[in-house]
Amino acid sequence: MIDDEAPLGALKARARAFCEERDWDRFHGARDLAIGIVTEAAELLELFRFRSDREIDALLADPEQRRRVEHEAADVLFFLVRLAQRYGIDLTAAFEAKLALNAERYPVETSRGSNRKYTEL
Repeated sequence: MIDDEAPLGALKARARAFCEERDWDRFHGARDLAIGIVTEAAELLELFRFRSDREIDALLADPEQRRRVEHEAADVLFFLVRLAQRYGIDLTAAFEAKLALNAERYPVETSRGSNRKYTEL
């Protein structure tokens, strides 16, 4: 599957089946999964830490290094999808709702070209 063809429901089902086969539900409480998200996100960040934009471009152009980035990104996604699957979070609905809220918080007129937080606009 590729991103354009993979519905989140299918990813949730695959994560559930993978974990049920291994009897991992007992290790995947909400706190544990949130810790996993942060831990894996930190491992992803470590790949870019202290690197210039040019060095990052080179890293992502190298197939072996890119694979490392992909693996860490997939680990973050796994824990997020697993959290949503275990606790009935509709990620698509949550994403759409948050995007709508952010559209209100960051109107184009005041936020275009700015990276300031909505409370500072």
